[in-house]
Amino acid sequence: MPREKKADRIARAEEVYDRLRDEYPDAHCELVHSNAFELAVATILSAQTTDERVNMVTPGLFERYPTPDALAEAEQEDVEELVHSTGFFRNKARNIIGFASELVDEYGGEMPRTIGELSAMPGVGRKTANVILGNAFDINEGVVVDTHIRRLSNLLGFTGTRRRDETNVAKIERDLMKLFPRERWTMLAHLFIWHGRKVCIARRPECGRCVLSDLCPSSRV
Repeated sequence: MPREKKADRIARAEEVYDRLRDEYPDAHCELVHSNAFELAVATILSAQTTDERVNMVTPGLFERYPTPDALAEAEQEDVEELVHSTGFFRNKARNIIGFASELVDEYGGEMPRTIGELSAMPGVGRKTANVILGNAFDINEGVVVDTHIRRLSNLLGFTGTRRRDETNVAKIERDLMKLFPRERWTMLAHLFIWHGRKVCIARRPECGRCVLSDLCPSSRV
């Protein structure tokens, strides 16, 4: 693809979004949760594992510890046992207990609603904070960047260069935020994730049935 003018890239980004929205009208956060606290804990547990695995663990976890107060008082070993199958279980147990403790001690059990406050909490960081704000409160402060979104952003030419992929998630997020309107940031992540899981699969991208093939500089068709 020849060097693209900014206006043309924005127009292509809009078309990419619209096509993916039509392709995946039911796209949503696949971590099962009933409130912001459960979403935060589930997202912390989702690091280096699948949403499906987390969804197998959280029903038992939330039955045992249904509130921030309950989880804050939990024994590390008991939580480790419950989240063991998600991997890195010691760190994850420590993080979710620490998160619940800070939520109770600093915020009275009420979830803060700023990126700065959330991202400073145990186990959270900017990515998880964006998940919480966007999906629990419909607040678009940024774009979630996971492995699917990083890969698709590079393949679509929305970040990086023709010769080198961008790997810095902060840079990728900034590039996407410049291309897409704020009100689309949360859904954009869901659309990229769904497309990355269903069609633009890392080891075997199915370009032949991709709705973006004519818009993607990396298309094989």
